[in-house]
Amino acid sequence: MPVTITAHQLGRLIDRTISNMDGEFTAVLHGIRLEADAEWLYAVASDRYTVAAARYRHDGLEGEPFARTLPAGAVRALQEWTSAQPGHSPVTVTAEGGRVRVTAAHSDLGIAVDPSADFFDWRGVLRGVIEQTSVPGNVFPVLNTRLLERFGAAGPLVRVRATADQNAVLIAGQDFLGALMPVRVRGMDSDGLGTLDQTQAAWQDTLSTGGTATMPDNIPARQHRPRHEITKDLAETAGDLLKQTLRSTHDALASTTSDEAFAAYATASVTAWRAYRYLDALHTADPRLAATIVAETAEELDSGEISEFAWEAARKAGHDPAAWSQELEDRLANALTSAPGQPAQEAAVNTSEAGSTT
Repeated sequence: MPVTITAHQLGRLIDRTISNMDGEFTAVLHGIRLEADAEWLYAVASDRYTVAAARYRHDGLEGEPFARTLPAGAVRALQEWTSAQPGHSPVTVTAEGGRVRVTAAHSDLGIAVDPSADFFDWRGVLRGVIEQTSVPGNVFPVLNTRLLERFGAAGPLVRVRATADQNAVLIAGQDFLGALMPVRVRGMDSDGLGTLDQTQAAWQDTLSTGGTATMPDNIPARQHRPRHEITKDLAETAGDLLKQTLRSTHDALASTTSDEAFAAYATASVTAWRAYRYLDALHTADPRLAATIVAETAEELDSGEISEFAWEAARKAGHDPAAWSQELEDRLANALTSAPGQPAQEAAVNTSEAGSTT
């Protein structure tokens, strides 16, 4: 009953749910539940106060669906194992009897499990949280901030829905669904904060001196990042590359000044598009590695030493950057001996070609 997924995806399933495991004194919840159906591989964990379910669409399931609970100790080992694999590397997860085996190209890990171990109906619990309706009135739930921290790895952005004082709070993100039970504290209403009206009354003296506003006019708007600073944000980097592609393509088609300008715009457009496609593929295979590379590249660009970095990278890759440099100088020298009106154009075109090649 093997299922195939990338090492990054399996690692993220563990990362997003490991904080929600219960302690050793609740054996049935002291671990992470792995379940596979015809479309998804799920990881589910709960400590009775929180529920976290993450999923990734797998690359194929052979045989019947399976469900096994990985013991907490093995979960830590699996987390370390996946982090040691290339993020894009295919990983096969097989559950047979009392053993779950994860296999990569050059490594595998076997985990002993109890195939008869019960697990709660997490689908029914989360369905109940989604389907609960808002209760009339202005009561709102009391949440334990320490339990909120357990959803820190759910994703950079999540949606939250609270329906009533004693109802679980729904937490939803991309391929992630969670629930957080409210705290039932005896005498909580005695602090005067049991309802929205009570909270408003408690703060009325402080807040009544100001008018209702979304943002005071005297607070400066967010400043744009200086043009000379390179973003370390992956999404912003991808957007910059697409913007550069579109602008350079437009400028190339609209250029009527010279062949040099057309060649420069065309080279910038092609280079930006290639960079975007490579970044998008890397993000699909291993988002964590993509974010790391974007941040490291931003620091390299800010250092102003990319020529030295490129020279060293070319040398380590087995190329001869000195020969490239000499070839470019020879082309420029030949351009100077060309017919009048041709040197600048030929030099620019050859420079563009040399740049696109390297």
